[in-house]
Amino acid sequence: MRTSADPDPGRPSQGCDAAQPPMHTREHPAPREMFVVGLSETRPMSHASLPLPTTSGYSPPTATQFSVFLTNKVGRLYDVVQAFESAACQICAISVHEASDHAVVRIITNRQAVARQLLRESGFPFAERDVLIVELSRGHTLGSLCISLLAAELSIQFAYPLMIRPNGTPTIALAVDDMTLAGQILLRKEFRLFGEADLPSLPPGDDE
Repeated sequence: MRTSADPDPGRPSQGCDAAQPPMHTREHPAPREMFVVGLSETRPMSHASLPLPTTSGYSPPTATQFSVFLTNKVGRLYDVVQAFESAACQICAISVHEASDHAVVRIITNRQAVARQLLRESGFPFAERDVLIVELSRGHTLGSLCISLLAAELSIQFAYPLMIRPNGTPTIALAVDDMTLAGQILLRKEFRLFGEADLPSLPPGDDE
């Protein structure tokens, strides 16, 4: 398996301080971080885990990942998590990538539209991209997942587990260099893929 640990690419929104990470960008798979002036596009959230027909065959279900750019200071991660404490959405997965002068916090929520608005209102710079949510089970292991993608010469850019899982089974978020092809391959191998609408909410009173 080939992997890449490069930071998430993004494009800065207008009005961002040049010395700061982009305020709101659309993240695209790329081997290196690259910033291009422009605005992000907004996509409708997934309403089902079934694939949707496209000109290429089938588009796999996906979820939106937000990459939040933070200065490398004590308490900044808490600020992000605390912002979601009373929000109408919950953090289903989180991963932190630390660099020398900043950190990138990747999060997946069960309501991307609410999360996007919250991040904007809180003033957190962020980028976003689609990721695959894949269930692991008997006969559909992490190893067999890697072999399936390796056979198609697809690179896994990063992966991390979900805390809130649709069926209570091991589930990971996965980014690859060709999301559509990877999703089609995994579906043919009978892996179960989830969309945003499949991500559950915590019961009232439970913590993330």
